Amino acid sequence: MSRDAAIARAADYFDAGGFKSDLARRVAIPTESQNPDRAAELARYVDAEMKPALEALGCTCRVLRHPKARGPFLVGERREGDDLPTVFVYGHGDVIRGLDAGWKPGLSPWQLVETDGRYYGRGTADNKGQHTINIAALAAVLAVRGRFGFNLKWLIEMGEETGSAGLREICAEHRDLFTADVLIASDGPRLAIDRPTIYLGSRGAFPIDLWIDAREGGHHSGNWGGLLSSPAIQLSHALASIVGPTGQVRIPEWVPTEIPASVRRALADCEVRAGAGDPVIDPNWGEPGLTLAEKVYAWCCFEILAMTAGNPENPVNAVPPRAWARGQLRFVAGIDPNAILPALRRHLDRHGFPMVQIAQGRDEIFRATRLDPDHPWVKWTAASIARTTNKSTAILPNAGGSLPNDIFAEGLGLPTVWVPHSYLGCSQHAPNEHLPLVIAREGLRMMAGVYWDLGEAGTPPR
Repeated sequence: MSRDAAIARAADYFDAGGFKSDLARRVAIPTESQNPDRAAELARYVDAEMKPALEALGCTCRVLRHPKARGPFLVGERREGDDLPTVFVYGHGDVIRGLDAGWKPGLSPWQLVETDGRYYGRGTADNKGQHTINIAALAAVLAVRGRFGFNLKWLIEMGEETGSAGLREICAEHRDLFTADVLIASDGPRLAIDRPTIYLGSRGAFPIDLWIDAREGGHHSGNWGGLLSSPAIQLSHALASIVGPTGQVRIPEWVPTEIPASVRRALADCEVRAGAGDPVIDPNWGEPGLTLAEKVYAWCCFEILAMTAGNPENPVNAVPPRAWARGQLRFVAGIDPNAILPALRRHLDRHGFPMVQIAQGRDEIFRATRLDPDHPWVKWTAASIARTTNKSTAILPNAGGSLPNDIFAEGLGLPTVWVPHSYLGCSQHAPNEHLPLVIAREGLRMMAGVYWDLGEAGTPPR
């Protein structure tokens, strides 16, 4: 009975094909939460895959539902002692639409294919592969030690890709179910494919619709061009006032006043670089004077996700009556999401664009969170991973993307430590999503080490 034995068992599970087999079954269930026709598949994933997997760990399971959510929430719990630490684990079983037609020949979103050192299939990276790693690592520890040595709570949701509707309410209404000492979960990418990583929160994502309704109907550009205001041109200038020509955000309320010293220290050890097949990084894009890591992990950015005016597929010679754009502010901790739209309204009015209307793009948003990199659980987790891998663990104060982490960090008051089992080039949310075998195997080993160490003395004070 030893830590090394548990780690070896997790690696053997991978080498013998157990991980590939389990992940293949899960990928084959088309859990597209954005597709209303897949509601039964969301429930099937919980009933056929997750519930048996958690029960095999000795968890008592219950399924919760909320009117706002399309899919169920699965809660599992195993208690071993009131004097032991309680660890909360999260994963989501829903995926982005398969986008079947865009995959390379021989690949399919709903079939796991191993090629070129990668597992291809929808959910391999986001998030089925990641929670399959964690479940299997827990099973390895249980098999070797016969117990965990800590209390375990699991939450699997089936709506993260549609904004986690209902999750906030479920956690508030059943708060006692989720009382714990720490959240240690997995989602998102590593800093680099060969660098074990932890991150401590996420940037927020605030969707914003901007549009101009100038008049009813289009009017011939030969007869009316030069006489009628162009909503497309007006909206383009309005958008250009928000962000400079090199991507610098120009609304002061949308960016932090400073980067905390502990965040700068952590990011000084984190090199952002593009890997093979990744897009080339534009080093002069974004806030000047910041490192690449600070730009994506410690600052805010505004993107234009989509925009339309007139008939893009079949342009006609007419001044269009309307122009519309969907923007998105990715923001860090310290930015008040309730102040985002009012600040934008003041900015547009001040720059002569009162005709531009604005609104939040959807009801649910992910708020920004960040655990201090000097927190005891951060140092403990990084040390455990380094012990297993003999590699320096990259500590990111928050992910560049967004997660429902504020529900756990603020709503439940948990320290949150995320251990990602993917990488930046995994094509999540796109065709050809994949998980490198080297990350999956290393993830199994290091999570077995983390779960083993959680049952030993030396965890942070409760």
